[in-house]
Amino acid sequence: MAQAAHGLERPASADIYDVAIIGGGPAGLSAAMYAARANLKTLVLDKSPTTSALGLTRRMENYPGIPQVISGEELLSNFRQQAETFGAKIIPAQVFGVSFEDDLKTVLTMEQPYRSKTVIVATGSMGHQATLKGESALLGKGVSYCAICDAAFFKDEPVAVVGELPTIFHELDVITQFADKVYLFLRGPSPTAEQLAQLQNNPKLKLMQKSHLVEILGHDQVAGIRVAGPDGEQTLPVTGVFVFLHGNQPVVDFLGDEIALSDTGCIQVDPTDMSTSVPGVYAVGDVTCKDIRQAVIAAAEGCIAALSADKYLHHRRRAKSQWS
Repeated sequence: MAQAAHGLERPASADIYDVAIIGGGPAGLSAAMYAARANLKTLVLDKSPTTSALGLTRRMENYPGIPQVISGEELLSNFRQQAETFGAKIIPAQVFGVSFEDDLKTVLTMEQPYRSKTVIVATGSMGHQATLKGESALLGKGVSYCAICDAAFFKDEPVAVVGELPTIFHELDVITQFADKVYLFLRGPSPTAEQLAQLQNNPKLKLMQKSHLVEILGHDQVAGIRVAGPDGEQTLPVTGVFVFLHGNQPVVDFLGDEIALSDTGCIQVDPTDMSTSVPGVYAVGDVTCKDIRQAVIAAAEGCIAALSADKYLHHRRRAKSQWS
């Protein structure tokens, strides 16, 4: 759930960025390269370098200029190194809210708010669409997709978590700071021995390895979960359910009503400069939704957005291309 930035202490002027980029995939990191190379003070807020669509890709052999087979994680590492070489600052942080009301935009993370003259949204389209019985009806009533936003509401209470590795580790770190007990239902590939040991060493976690969550129970608030296992079904009392499953929906939940979206939840942009409904805010990559989704297209859009932000900041009539 997005939260407004009002009432938060503002960082000193030295901490104000020219460009803040939300997302560290090919679109966001390409934007960072071009923005930093244009001598703009550039910040990238990236939840995790391994959980984007490209980061989860094991083999790539069609990215221009990379003739050898390479993993998405390796390619993103090259992107990050190049962006940092030009001066971009990359911070591992999950964004949970924004405020675009002022000329200086505010981006909220758990650690602190960040202020920037322009913002580029590059969060991709791996958002989750409700698939569990009871999930849609109880969303915001105990069902949450954001640990940083909502974990504190379940202090000393039992909760359930459904998710995929390795993304879920960061979320569990936050949730177990507050919850009394956490029933963990894993989806996707089985955990490695190292991952399993890490999970089993947390005294608050109960790993439901042979069971799956069938239904989230409750009317006005989550009251429990129905679980199926080798010995049949049982009901477990929980007050919250956190769901961290990858899907194909644009990741826009942190934006609230700050920006215009299409009926399908995609950020609406002008394709000539990747601008959104808010001056100084741009969106690139799969979060804008398109028929053809390729890393090279996302990277190109990141370049366009960065050059457009540079044009906006310097009040130019035309974007300034970068040559060698």
